[in-house]
Amino acid sequence: MRLDVVSIFPEYLAPLDLSLIGTARRQGLLDLHVHQLRDFTHDRHQTVDDTPYGGGAGMVMKVQPWAEALDHVVSQADPGASTTADVARPRLIVPGPGGAPFTQAMARELAAEPWLAFACGRYEGIDERVYEHARADLGLRVDVVSLGDYVLNGGEVAVLAMVEAIARLVPGVIGNAESLVEESHEDGLLEYPVYTKPAVWQWDPADGRESVSRDVPPVLLSGDHGRIATWRHQQRLERTAARRPDLLHTSAALGAEGLADADFRIATPGDLGELLTLTRACWLTEAMVNESFEIPPLHETSESLAASVGEWDTYVLRAGGRLVGSVRGRAVDGVWHIGRLMVAPDLEGRGLGRWLLERIEALAPPEATGFHLVTGALSERNQRLYRKAGYRRLPSAEVPGTVELVKRRR
Repeated sequence: MRLDVVSIFPEYLAPLDLSLIGTARRQGLLDLHVHQLRDFTHDRHQTVDDTPYGGGAGMVMKVQPWAEALDHVVSQADPGASTTADVARPRLIVPGPGGAPFTQAMARELAAEPWLAFACGRYEGIDERVYEHARADLGLRVDVVSLGDYVLNGGEVAVLAMVEAIARLVPGVIGNAESLVEESHEDGLLEYPVYTKPAVWQWDPADGRESVSRDVPPVLLSGDHGRIATWRHQQRLERTAARRPDLLHTSAALGAEGLADADFRIATPGDLGELLTLTRACWLTEAMVNESFEIPPLHETSESLAASVGEWDTYVLRAGGRLVGSVRGRAVDGVWHIGRLMVAPDLEGRGLGRWLLERIEALAPPEATGFHLVTGALSERNQRLYRKAGYRRLPSAEVPGTVELVKRRR
């Protein structure tokens, strides 16, 4: 990747010679060039700014030096490189508080570019005609990018942060690529807490106060990688909810213990669209597990679903403004038949299925003497849930590829 930075303070970019970014430069993974904007002025004082037209406080950076600086950067294209526009010309990034937010997703997008140029503005900003020149005359894609909702003295600090975030995603810059996978913001969540040796840390205050012992969470010492993964995911959800709730849909941190404020009610016609989508999502997984797409729920239509809602007592669970689960039941010859127990795929493993099962059992009519349900013969996860809830499997099933489970009502 080639990086060009134009600034009136080139020395501000010196930290890019340090740490992993500096190593990547020395290894040839990053080709960084810093240009002094004042080198493109033509007066004795090397003037790069002037008063704003229309009045107002501060100074505005002039068109002429910026235009010449960008012309110079563009002229540095490797003559032997491809002549396609995306390689022969850089993508221009201009840090500014009025730009699009710089995110991890943007960093990943920019890391795929072969050539980036950064224009470090100062004072009240850069004359708007510089942007027009870059787009129309030089054929550059220009992005104004904001590091955050605050104002800096200039773009150099923002460029340091952006280059660090972008360059570390360039293949080879980070030695262990796996370390990038579970970082904060990579999938919209913050990173889980991390610990290292010793497992027990003792702090003995010098002023005679009682000593304090702080332990690593026991799950991390268990060696059970499944439990560790579950714990880490839950920690990410809780940390994101606490520190950056704007990143987290309110239902994402949902667990069975947090359903007191959720809306569990009989389905209405207004729920049918989302209910059809949830049905397709849940039974697609079932189809893959059971190696058959001849499963009735996968062939449900809006019309057939509306009809089934009239035939069953269908309940929906809504939280955070979305449908997160559903289950239905109906009485046949004194038995409460339970069906279509569904949890949104992104919320599986939180205990919502067990909660829905308990709710639908409690809604059985007084005359029901037992419960009955059907699941896929290869759906081990479902069968495990039902076994734990007290269901036993019948010797045979009416529909091939399924198992029937029953439970006496107590």
